[in-house]
Amino acid sequence: MKVAVAGASGFVGSALLPALREDGHEVLQLVRRTPRTAEEHRWDPQHRRVDAGLLSDVDAVVNLGGVGVGDRRWTEKHKQAVLSSRVDTTATLSQGLADAVAADPGRPRVLLNASGVGWYGDTGDRVVDETAPAGDDFLARVCVEWEGATEPATQAGVRVVRLRTGLVLGRGGLLGRLLPIFRAGLGGRLGSGQQYMPWISLRDEVDAIRFLLTAPVAGPVNLSGPAPVTNAEFTAALGRVLHRPAVLVVPPPALRLALGEFARVGVLAGQRAVPAALTAAGYRFTHTDVEAALRAAVARG
Repeated sequence: MKVAVAGASGFVGSALLPALREDGHEVLQLVRRTPRTAEEHRWDPQHRRVDAGLLSDVDAVVNLGGVGVGDRRWTEKHKQAVLSSRVDTTATLSQGLADAVAADPGRPRVLLNASGVGWYGDTGDRVVDETAPAGDDFLARVCVEWEGATEPATQAGVRVVRLRTGLVLGRGGLLGRLLPIFRAGLGGRLGSGQQYMPWISLRDEVDAIRFLLTAPVAGPVNLSGPAPVTNAEFTAALGRVLHRPAVLVVPPPALRLALGEFARVGVLAGQRAVPAALTAAGYRFTHTDVEAALRAAVARG
C-alpha cells in the first residue's frame, strides 16, 4: 500500500513509520517544514492546504497530528491550539481524500484518524465501548469536533476509522515523564486513585494501526488494552516494575493548583474504556495486562 502519514515525528508516529516500511508499504511523510528526504512532502494544515496530487494515488492516510494536550498548563490560547491543530489537520486530509475519490473513484481508500478516549468524558467505573455517547467536558468536545472533521471523507466513500487512543505506554509520552519521578521513589497515586486509566502498549498501538489498514472496520475503535486499571492500580504496577515504593499521594488541590483545568478533565477524570470493536475484528493483543506493558516499556532502550 501507499500510505501517507501526518504527525509522523511524534511519539507514536516515530514508532509507526519503520513498522510500515518493514511491512513493505510505501510511506509518504507529511511535514509542515521544508522536506529533508524524498519521502517527505510539505503541506499546510493551518491554512487547510495540501497538494491536490499528493493524495491522488495513496491507498491510506494515517493522521496522528495535533498539539500535545498535557504539554503545558491550559490557557485559552493553548486550548484553542489543541482544538484547531486537530480539526485543521483532519479537515484538510479528509477533504483531500474526498477530492482524490472524485478524481479516481475506483481506488479503495482508508483514513485512520487519531482521536482519544477523552471522547467519553469522565465515566467513573462504568465500562464503555465504542457505542457510548460523548461526554461534555473540554476534551470530549474536542474529540467530537475532531471526529466530525472526517465527514467529507466518509461522505465520499472512504473507509474512515476513528482511533480513540488511551494512554500509550512507551519510553515517551506521559510514562516518559513519570519514570524519573518513580525511579526516585517519589511516585504515587493522583487524588483518590480510583479514576480509570485506559492504557495500551506502544507495541499494540502500532500493531493495531497496522491491522486496521486492511481490516474491514469503520467508525470508532478504542485503542486501549483489554483490562483498563485505576490510577492506584497503575501506580502500584509501575512501582513493582521499577522496584520502588509508590505510596505517596498527590492531593487534588495540589493538582488543580499546578495544572488548572487539565487536572480535573485530564488527570482526575478517567474512562473505563474497552476495545470492543478491535477485539471483535480479530485483533490479538501482545500485552494484555498493564504490568506486562509497563515491563516492555521500561525494557526498551
